Amino acid sequence: MNFWGAFLDLKIFFWIILQQFHRSKMAAAHSPHESKMAAADPPHNSKMAATHSPHRSKMAAINSPHRSKMAAADPPSQLQNGRRSLSPAPFPFPAGLLAPVRLRPGTSANRVAHHTQEFARRPLVVRRGQRFHVGVALPRPLREGDALCLELTLGPTPQVAKGTHVLVPLGGTSATGWTAETDEGVAEALGGVAGSDHTLWVGLTAPPTAPIGRYRLSARTRSDAGEFAAPFETDNDVVVLFNPWCPEDSVYMENTSDLSEYVLNESGRIFYGTEEQIAERSWNYGQFEPGVLDACLFILDRRGMPHSARGDPVMVARVVSAMVNSLDDSGVLVGNWTGDYSQGTNPSAWAGSVGILRSFHGSGAPVRYGQCWVFAGVVTTVLRCLGLPTRTVTNYNSAHDTDTSLTTDIYLDEGMRPLERLNTDSVWNFHVWNDCWMKRPDLPDGYDGWQVVDATPQETSSGLFCCGPCSVTAVKNGDVFLKYDTPFVFAEVNSDKVYWQRQPHGGFSVVHVEPGAIGRRISTLGPAGAARVDITDQYKHPEGSEEERRAVSTATSHGSRPRRAAASAPGEVTLTLGSAAAVAGAELELRAVVKNQGLEPRTLLLRLSLCAVRYTGVAGAAFRQEQHRRTLPPGQEDTVTMAVSYAEYQPHVGDQDALKLTAAGAVQESGQVLAKELLVRLHTPELTLTLLGPAVVGQDVPVQIVFQNPLPKPLSGASLRMEGAGIACPKPAALGTVGAGQTLRLSQSVTPLRPGRRRLVAALESAALPPLHGSLQFEALTGSTGSTGSDTGGTGGTGRDGGRRRRRRGRPGGSTGG
Repeated sequence: MNFWGAFLDLKIFFWIILQQFHRSKMAAAHSPHESKMAAADPPHNSKMAATHSPHRSKMAAINSPHRSKMAAADPPSQLQNGRRSLSPAPFPFPAGLLAPVRLRPGTSANRVAHHTQEFARRPLVVRRGQRFHVGVALPRPLREGDALCLELTLGPTPQVAKGTHVLVPLGGTSATGWTAETDEGVAEALGGVAGSDHTLWVGLTAPPTAPIGRYRLSARTRSDAGEFAAPFETDNDVVVLFNPWCPEDSVYMENTSDLSEYVLNESGRIFYGTEEQIAERSWNYGQFEPGVLDACLFILDRRGMPHSARGDPVMVARVVSAMVNSLDDSGVLVGNWTGDYSQGTNPSAWAGSVGILRSFHGSGAPVRYGQCWVFAGVVTTVLRCLGLPTRTVTNYNSAHDTDTSLTTDIYLDEGMRPLERLNTDSVWNFHVWNDCWMKRPDLPDGYDGWQVVDATPQETSSGLFCCGPCSVTAVKNGDVFLKYDTPFVFAEVNSDKVYWQRQPHGGFSVVHVEPGAIGRRISTLGPAGAARVDITDQYKHPEGSEEERRAVSTATSHGSRPRRAAASAPGEVTLTLGSAAAVAGAELELRAVVKNQGLEPRTLLLRLSLCAVRYTGVAGAAFRQEQHRRTLPPGQEDTVTMAVSYAEYQPHVGDQDALKLTAAGAVQESGQVLAKELLVRLHTPELTLTLLGPAVVGQDVPVQIVFQNPLPKPLSGASLRMEGAGIACPKPAALGTVGAGQTLRLSQSVTPLRPGRRRLVAALESAALPPLHGSLQFEALTGSTGSTGSDTGGTGGTGRDGGRRRRRRGRPGGSTGG
């Protein structure tokens, strides 16, 4: 702290001491009876008086130099929930007391400069490390000898030493690095000021390490006539967020153009499905929607996170990963993977995060239900809202390592049958988590940048169901000894699948190793927000490369079983599985292709089995089994097909299930063992959304929703849910019964609330189909004309994009996942 800052802080200290003495003297001389009555008032009454009659309290303070001096002398411990308790004063203050007529943070220029214009106008939302201006209307101009000090408090028990009680003098610096300077370049008018044209604009800057949160803002003045402390008013509150545009902030992103996606984009697409059949769905993040910011701050409060610690993005991200699931701390979402969602909402039926966060904040009760993409969607909303650059990431063939062996282990008996009681590791078809961008001063150099955060409750970390932040660079290099939860994340993306067979003596031996089977086609939405980007190379070195083998060796040396099995050698006969396009309600055609790459004929006995498989990798009982014998000449191949009707597979397939084809066999002449699995996702139709009129802010516009029932039976109990940032949507609506093969057309009215590009997301839930999805992007205008647009599915379809109509191929919905 510089000399002048220390000098000003010392002056404030002696000023408070003098006012305490003067307060006692004035109380004894002018109104001993009233002083006793004030002392007898319980704090609750004082607090209620200040809360329910701010105008009266303010007027009392203006008419009472005695009260103003008491307010100036109040230490932080006398603040009640960040607001002073004001009582009526016994006499008017002397003429000339420098009592601000009005104090108000500016809005328009501040909001644009801080990239917060999409938030509501009050409270003002700013970003740390960047100046914002505050208007102070005074009864007269400042004179030589006058002093003005801005006061900010954060949390219920603000303390100067913890950076939650800030006293920053005009022209100086607070003890924690806040600065206040006269701001001459403000053209904004300070409304609501009567009887004063002496407005002083102050440029206030929070340090780039300041705790984030909602600060109370007030002012203190000193003049020849005495001292005055203005009361706190809710309209003056300022919310401070992380600032990824500020080079000194630890969440700074050098390529600031990417922040249009990772902080400012209110909608996105989440990828799911299987490695061979990648699908995507739109999601409304809605981080700027009314009530969402309050819900995000409530999440930190609910966890009991100290306000003084909220300047550290590492700790904030870790708390969010714990609080978005309900385990341990009654957080935002209840996870449900049973298939029974009768006590809540099917996880696939959610269209976005806004309704979830508003419900949690409003009731304080966890919302039912979520699965991995819902947890990840909510985390993206919360972290983007707080100012952390965040992306939603999908990992295909995602392993769940339960014993920190850093391998995915499959145990078989002597007859090659799975030993389910030992198979605690699993491979999910896909799993969705988050990456957030920050520096890691708690780690050695080189581990800044993207950090994994996973709110899906899988394993405990430090006794809580949370995961991360974990450096993506550490995962790539196998540095699993670095915090937080790097071994678990490494196993999700880069563990080998190891098959163990029980031997006659009771022990187990490795019989097959599949390197490269885990962590495939890791995907996210690109910075331009238009297409899927494969980021596997950010998580893993090229499969089989020297760097990748070194990373695996480093990681497994720190695992619970520090050894590595060799990969199985390739054989003469190869096995490949595939399927024709699998559409829900239609017949399936599956195939197994075997090829003899040797120089001698080979005889193969092949067994095929088909079952439903849950998103966690747990398979049901096989409902179709076949056995085939094939003789393959040298260099020749043969195809075995399996046709399965809808009536046969429908009873076994539930919501978010896939079908798994397993092929296993042996070559008679050489004893070569063949084994392969294929996951088949049933394609479902998309919802097509079209605007039927101009989109104008504040005016209803009808939206047509169209879809065709693909099933050979009626679809009953269907309901539609819609959500969009800056769009007022109707409540979920029941649709009745849709006949077999029938096309449904219905109209729902929505109301644009904010101008600009908007995306409406819809989800249709029914008993017989996985939830269907669609989205619509359009431009909302402020005027007599607006845009029209249409869109389909998670990938986009037709619509308006920057005034240019384009069409993108949509992908069907429905799959399995975490």
